[in-house]
Amino acid sequence: MKNDDTMNDDTMNDGIPQGFKAGFVNIIGRPNAGKSTLMNALVGERMSIITHKPQTTRHRIIGILSGENFQIVFSDTPGYVKAPSYQMHKAMNRFVEGTVEDADLMLFVFDLTEELEADNPIIEVLNKTDAPKLLVLNKTDLVAPQRIQDATGWWKKRVTFDEVIAVSALKAFNSGEMLEKLLKYLPEGEAFYPPDQLTDRPERFFVSEIIREKILRLYEDEIPYSSEVVIEDFKESKTSAGEDIARIRATIFVMRETQKAIILGKGGAAIKKLGTYARQDIEAFLQTKAFIELTVKVRDNWRDDEKALQRFGYV
Repeated sequence: MKNDDTMNDDTMNDGIPQGFKAGFVNIIGRPNAGKSTLMNALVGERMSIITHKPQTTRHRIIGILSGENFQIVFSDTPGYVKAPSYQMHKAMNRFVEGTVEDADLMLFVFDLTEELEADNPIIEVLNKTDAPKLLVLNKTDLVAPQRIQDATGWWKKRVTFDEVIAVSALKAFNSGEMLEKLLKYLPEGEAFYPPDQLTDRPERFFVSEIIREKILRLYEDEIPYSSEVVIEDFKESKTSAGEDIARIRATIFVMRETQKAIILGKGGAAIKKLGTYARQDIEAFLQTKAFIELTVKVRDNWRDDEKALQRFGYV
């Protein structure tokens, strides 16, 4: 019989299972590099919205992947804006800069179709962290093999990377192989979250992101970049037939009356289409019926309004 001071062979001194790894893997890169696509593929869930338009991701979003012997906390960040035009852009850049403080591993995603710029601000961000760094060269399916070699050499001269991985996050992507590489760099320790938790964000955040994604897809020009979505009310109840239903009231903020008119459309046709498309994805996400009420309001110059940015979660 073992006494109380004897350590079980399957555990470490603090009760953590032997060999269990847990850590924060932070993903950064320029706008539209494929960061969200990569995280969604690794987590196996749709944590971040994806469109062909840059600056789709505006907030730092956590995606949690738990296995028998590991837990990886992925952090998807906005694309780093080289020349911020608004206070909102500066806030988005701060989300990226904050990743160097809590990273156990940094993933820098570089779009191989993007220009190689010596003044790329990501270089300075990467060189501020002592955490291991992996260079992920994305969109290999769109370039010649020589481009991969050239980009690898170029980046290695400017940042000390522990490893280089070439992938196509959207197409032929081996997530299992990638996970094996990531786990090599993570420390042993106990899990940060329960094994069934997928993110640290509430449901209403993802509902607002789904609505914003539909705005990005359905409207052109400046409309998507001038709009923000706030969930004013989110209640779960029963229908008269006894079915579960989520009743959601959301406000779409824009900066000018002309933009409000475009969101609404002639006779309200455009916002009705927006609500229909959003409801379909929201019901799939929540796994329940949903009723959505959309309102459009004008908030002048909200991208440079500190109070508005606080309300919208940028500060």
